[in-house]
Amino acid sequence: MGRYLELLRVPAARTLIIAAFPARIAYGMISLSIFFKVQRETGSIALAGLAIGANSIAGAGTAGLRGAFIDKYGQKWPLRIMVPAFAISIFWFSTATNTKQLIIMAFLFGLFSPPINLSIRPLWRIALPEDQWRTAYALDTAVLSTTGIFGPVIATSLSLSSRPNSALQICALFMFIGGISIAFTKISREWIPEKKEIDTLPIWRVPAMQILALEGVVIGLGWGAFNIGIPAFTTQENLPSRAALLFAVFGLFNVFGGVIAGTISRKLSPLKGFLVTYRFWIISVAPLSLAYPDWSLALLAAFIGLVGGVQQVFYWEVTEAVRPKGTAVSALAWLWTVEGTFAAIGSAIGGVIAENYGPRWCFAMTSVSVFIGYLILTAGKKHFVRANELPSDESDLNAMEDNADKNR
Repeated sequence: MGRYLELLRVPAARTLIIAAFPARIAYGMISLSIFFKVQRETGSIALAGLAIGANSIAGAGTAGLRGAFIDKYGQKWPLRIMVPAFAISIFWFSTATNTKQLIIMAFLFGLFSPPINLSIRPLWRIALPEDQWRTAYALDTAVLSTTGIFGPVIATSLSLSSRPNSALQICALFMFIGGISIAFTKISREWIPEKKEIDTLPIWRVPAMQILALEGVVIGLGWGAFNIGIPAFTTQENLPSRAALLFAVFGLFNVFGGVIAGTISRKLSPLKGFLVTYRFWIISVAPLSLAYPDWSLALLAAFIGLVGGVQQVFYWEVTEAVRPKGTAVSALAWLWTVEGTFAAIGSAIGGVIAENYGPRWCFAMTSVSVFIGYLILTAGKKHFVRANELPSDESDLNAMEDNADKNR
């Protein structure tokens, strides 16, 4: 605790945490805000899933490009352009009632999704001395996970209030305040991108990265179905407010999982730890389709969140071990592009499945996807030799840094 208090005494550290917090809350709100808006206007869960999918595919599909844009031009002007464009687009979306407008506009404002976490991450290295970096990344990850708890709760509460459009309008306001606050901080204005190393092997020519991308395809599909399955299930059972509770339980235990992983990550190689936790992940999602949006689904959400929090640390350690040198930002951004794009497709497919066959089939899709993801990784295990060594201090540090980027 003393190290965290020492860190918070540094003005630049407080500035980064406080400035980014509203924007991260906005990202935690966006999916459920879109879902309830479209479902309310159209009466269709399938169209709500399609809107989330359109927004996600636009955001994820361009994540790599936006990350490269920041790497090339710095943070100052990209953020000052993307943040207002994103906020205005969300506010505009909140006024739409036509089905075509809702889908098209959801896609359009996804294109402007500001890379908030990719922007914050490198700033810690110039805000603090090296001996405080690990503490900073751990605190930043905890804050990020916390916003993933509060965002859905705020979105659901406002969406089900007497002024339902306020969910999107507050989301737009939070993004504008947070994003512009980051863009105008001195540390962000003065940040200079790293120079790319000469003769770096292209990301997609590395077999291990190809396998991680393929695993991201199937996990994206399954997780997209899960994310639409929960609000679809609670809505169909006339219990819409429980969606936020279930996501909050998931997020809370995800934080606990990350904390636990910090105590064991150096005792196992990244690959072994990743595969072991993957097996627990398979077990945790197996009974999903049998649950109901009550204590049973809440219990499973807690278990899945806990396992996922532990697993995430090992995942980023594996990525850190196998990625080409000089691709710390772009490797992560392009992996998110793959997984996020297919998560968007999974959300769209999940909406149709939930409406026509029931949300339990969305959960079945999640369970099958996780199992297939494990088979893909075990089949390509020979390409992860570098990830089968105990992590060094530097790789532990980089993995914790990368773990802070779970959104955009």
